[in-house]
Amino acid sequence: MAVAALPAAAAPLRIATYSPDLSRDGPGLLLRDLGREDAQVAAVVAVLAETRPDVLLLTDFDWDYEDRALDAFAARLAQAGLDYPHRFAARPNSGMATGLDLDADGRLGTADDAQGFGEFTGQGGMAILSRHPIGPVTDYTDVLWRDLPGNLMPKLPEDVRALRRLSSTGHWDAVVTVAGRPLHLLAMSATPPVFDGPEDLNGRRNHDELAFWLGHLPDAPFVLAGNLNLDPQDSEGRPQALAQVMAHVTDPLPRSAGGAAARGGVNDSHKGDPGLDTGDWPDDKPPGNLRVDYVLPAKGLKITDSGVFWPAEGPLAKAALTASAHRLVWVELDWP
Repeated sequence: MAVAALPAAAAPLRIATYSPDLSRDGPGLLLRDLGREDAQVAAVVAVLAETRPDVLLLTDFDWDYEDRALDAFAARLAQAGLDYPHRFAARPNSGMATGLDLDADGRLGTADDAQGFGEFTGQGGMAILSRHPIGPVTDYTDVLWRDLPGNLMPKLPEDVRALRRLSSTGHWDAVVTVAGRPLHLLAMSATPPVFDGPEDLNGRRNHDELAFWLGHLPDAPFVLAGNLNLDPQDSEGRPQALAQVMAHVTDPLPRSAGGAAARGGVNDSHKGDPGLDTGDWPDDKPPGNLRVDYVLPAKGLKITDSGVFWPAEGPLAKAALTASAHRLVWVELDWP
């Protein structure tokens, strides 16, 4: 008697964001390091080989015109058993020269005079690596800050207002097709809300970079991901836009044992749950450890698991520490 085979259970879809500190001090240096024995690169690969995301957003990854660094990194991951045949990167605002003295220090062409802080074009950009097809991608990176409704842009010279973009790095709406269904990955990497003056330019820009999505949420399944550079309780930034975004998503509150175990110094004065932290900075001065990296699925999507890759001990804990001050954040969806 023939027995009908039961359909195989669908594997969860793991989406991650990671700021792996794969940015260097000059163009071509990341490509150089990816082609040789480099302890930090090896640690980044070890973190990804352990977490194995299906769709991965990288922030703080140097961009180049021919994607040579991204291709070289994908080749390193393939050697570790991670195959990402689908990849996307585009020129970021970081390091993009403006020709203006944006910080009014009397000098032109400094990192502070670029559309987003950067010593050279492409420094600290973004990239998506995926097991599933990517596209189309809507790139909002060239949106002007002054064109955001209700923006908090401080008073600036008119020539600066006419040129200054909202994104310090980029804003992408990338459609990833998984099992025949589209999922929108809303990708971003925001400026830290510090390193400015009493005008709070970076704090205002950080707020508005996230507020941008409130007018651009797709009427379709989406996940908002990236380095928001904002802790909802312990940041110097403005949390209002994050609170508004949270009304449209489910926050799975991903945790780690390593973050929960981190104590001492300024961390002891924090209000937030340390198990949710994703940034590991020195404890002897602010800001200490913060939650700054997020994967936020739209309401209605079924979340099966989540986490922050920050082991409390062992060789993988050392790898996470060596790789970056940031920790990888992942969320699994029941998809389709």
